[in-house]
Amino acid sequence: MRLTIRGWTAVAVVAFALAMSWQYGPRSLNAVVVPVAIVTVAALFTTARIDPPTVEGAAVDDGFVGETRTVERTIESPRTASGTIHATVGDGLSVQARARLETTLEGDAETRFTYELSLEARGEHDVGGLEITVTDVLGLVERRFEYESTDTVVVYPRVYGLEGRDAGRLTATAVAASRTDRGEFDGLREYRRGDSLRDVHWKSAAKRPDEELFVMEYADHGDDSSITVAASAPSGREDELASAAASVVVHLLEAGLDVGLELPNAARPAGSGWGHRRTLLAALAVADAGDLEDRVRADADVVVDAAGVEPTVVVDGTEIPFDRLRGEGNSGGPVDASGRGGGDERSERRDDGSRGVAA
Repeated sequence: MRLTIRGWTAVAVVAFALAMSWQYGPRSLNAVVVPVAIVTVAALFTTARIDPPTVEGAAVDDGFVGETRTVERTIESPRTASGTIHATVGDGLSVQARARLETTLEGDAETRFTYELSLEARGEHDVGGLEITVTDVLGLVERRFEYESTDTVVVYPRVYGLEGRDAGRLTATAVAASRTDRGEFDGLREYRRGDSLRDVHWKSAAKRPDEELFVMEYADHGDDSSITVAASAPSGREDELASAAASVVVHLLEAGLDVGLELPNAARPAGSGWGHRRTLLAALAVADAGDLEDRVRADADVVVDAAGVEPTVVVDGTEIPFDRLRGEGNSGGPVDASGRGGGDERSERRDDGSRGVAA
């Protein structure tokens, strides 16, 4: 609780009047000093008795970098008071307009406060809290209540539509690779032109470097059309990795494949559908830099590597620059990859109330 500028002005007037009364006598100044002093004390007393308002709000839907979300909060005050509501935002987020509202908080009535939140960077971010400042009727004393963030929003990486000249080649090669379901190991045979490099038995090749390569054969071949995308990047290239991998994942899911994901800090099994798409995008939203094990790289059907200036996509031993998959002029506005129409689990979260802490 503290005095406002108007409150300090009132205190200055009282102090000046007391000084004048000491110099010239109090009779002519009583009409000024007494009312102002009474009003200031009353303002301190009434403001101190104001209980913290309660704040409730719905969860904020996840989204892609560059999108906006409307945040709505409901404030209920036990007493009528003038108030200023100010929104704070977490890292990776910003507000499009000034998230501030000066209003009168009616006692036992709801006040709605909405603002637009811009999703600036991928990751899981605190939506941000509120600061509510209440004042007395005359605006002499103010009291601030702070509400910490209790909600998060997941910001997916930017997704590009793969429309380049090699996009069809990626899909066809990935589909062909997915047709081979690795069952029980059946033996080795000599490498033949067209064999997938992921089936090469590298251990035997290392022991006999001057001899022919051998590939592994498996029994019980199937046709489950599932593939694994592995992605890695050095430190500082995480955003490029996440964007390229997300674009590849969405493209392959739209081709009707079951897609799994291997990252340095996470792994997700193969699956399909809107819910699985959001699961993979959420994993890429918080993807970290790091290396993949050689075994993971060898077993993956598609490998996304962001170590160079431009990310590359390796499928069946063929390295394709990501810009050739993306196509020229594709700036990467969010494609319809979120599946928000399919019952996002975040929308089922309950609204939460919180009590303020007086500052």
